[in-house]
Amino acid sequence: MNAAAPPLDRGLYLRLSLMMFLQYAIWGAWLPFLWSFLNDYRGMNGDQIGYMFAAGAVGAIFGPFIAGQIADRWFATEKFLAISHLIGAVLIWQLATIETFSGFLLFSLAYGLVYSPTLALTNSLAFHHLPDRDRDFGKVRLWGTFGWIAVGIAMGHWLATAHSPAGLTGEELRLAQVAGKADAFRLSAVLGALMGLFCFTLPHTPPSRTGEKNAALAAIKEVRRQPLLTLFLLAVPVSCIHQFYFVHTEAFLHKKLVPPPFFETVFGVGGGGFMTIGQMTEVVVLGLIPLAAGKVSRKLLLGVGLLAYAGRMALFAYFQDSAAALLAGVALHGFCFGCFVFVSFMVVDEETTTDVRASAQNLYNLVIVGIGVIVGSKIAGWVADWAGSDYTRLFSVPMWAALACLFLLLLFYPGKRRIAALRAARPQ
Repeated sequence: MNAAAPPLDRGLYLRLSLMMFLQYAIWGAWLPFLWSFLNDYRGMNGDQIGYMFAAGAVGAIFGPFIAGQIADRWFATEKFLAISHLIGAVLIWQLATIETFSGFLLFSLAYGLVYSPTLALTNSLAFHHLPDRDRDFGKVRLWGTFGWIAVGIAMGHWLATAHSPAGLTGEELRLAQVAGKADAFRLSAVLGALMGLFCFTLPHTPPSRTGEKNAALAAIKEVRRQPLLTLFLLAVPVSCIHQFYFVHTEAFLHKKLVPPPFFETVFGVGGGGFMTIGQMTEVVVLGLIPLAAGKVSRKLLLGVGLLAYAGRMALFAYFQDSAAALLAGVALHGFCFGCFVFVSFMVVDEETTTDVRASAQNLYNLVIVGIGVIVGSKIAGWVADWAGSDYTRLFSVPMWAALACLFLLLLFYPGKRRIAALRAARPQ
C-alpha cells in the first residue's frame, strides 16, 4: 500500500464500481445454469456440454493478442469495452432459443470471442485509474460480486414465480424450472446492452505509445520470471478445478440440497440462487484482502485459496446428505476466488511494467479463463460421464487436484524475501 497515494475520488469509485457490477452480472446471469439447461432441457451429454463451456473461453485465448494489443497500443480501453458488450448482447440473446448443438456451439464461440477479453480489460482500466492498487481495487472489484449475487437471486425468484406452474411437483416441477432458465440468456443480453452504453462514460484510458510495438510479446517476456512463472503454470490446473464448480454445482444443488424453507424464501429455487452464498462470502473476503495484503505474503493468501478449493470439493463429495455441509461448501467459494483468483490478478499487475499491463492481464486471462476453462470444461464433462450419478466420484477428482496444486505452490512459489531479491535484480 502506498501511504502517499491520494484518496480515491468518490465519483471515480462509483463509476468503476458500476462497471464491475454490470461486468459480472452479465456473466453470472447465465453461467451457473448452463449445465442443467443444456443437459436436462436441450438433452446434450457431458461431452457436448464441455464443448459449450470451452467455446465460451476461446475468446480468452485471443484476448492478449487482439484485445490487449488494441487497448495497450491503438484504441481507448473504454471504447473497446463498449463495442464488445453491445455486440455480445446481440449474440447471447440468441442462446435462449437455439436448439441445435452446432448452432449453440457457434454462437457460444462468437460470444466468447467478444466477452472473455473484457474481463481482464475492466481490471486493467481500474488499475490504470486507482491511486492505490492494494487499498482501492478490492472495494471496487467486490461490486462485481454484488452483481453476480443480484442476478443469481433474481433468477432464483423468477424461476419460482414465472416458471413454477401450479399443480406440478417433484421432477415435473424441476424440469419446468429448468426450461425457464432460457430467460437467463435474455437477462444477460439486457445487462450487456446497458453495460455497452455505460462504457462510453467511463474514464478515458488511452493506449500507450511507448515500449515494444507488440505488447503481447513484451508481456510474455515478463511472465517468464518468478513468481509469475509458477503462478501461470498453476493457473491451468486451478482453473480446471474452478470450472468443476461452475459446471456441476447448480444442477447438483438443484437435485441434492434440501434447504430449510427460509432459505428458499431468500434465494428462490434452483441451485443458482444458493450459489450466491459463495459470492456473499466473496464480498467479505475481498473486503478483508486489502487489510491482509500489506501484512502477509501473496504465497500465504494463494495457499489459503487452494486449501479452500480442496475443502469445498471434499464437502460436496462426502457430505451430500447434509444441507449445512453443502451450504458450507458453497460458502468456501469466497476464499477460493478471493484468495487465489483475485490475488493472482494483483500479482500480475504488480510484477509487470506499466506499458504491458493490459496485455499481461489478458495473458493471465488466457490461462485462467481460456486454456484452463477449455481443458477444465472437457475434463468436467468426461468425469461426469464416467461418474454417472455418483457425486463422490465426481467431486473427489478436483479435491485431490487442489491438494496437488497446494503442494506445488509451497514447493516452487518464492517467499517474500526471495521476491524482493528478484525485483531488485531486474533491469530497470
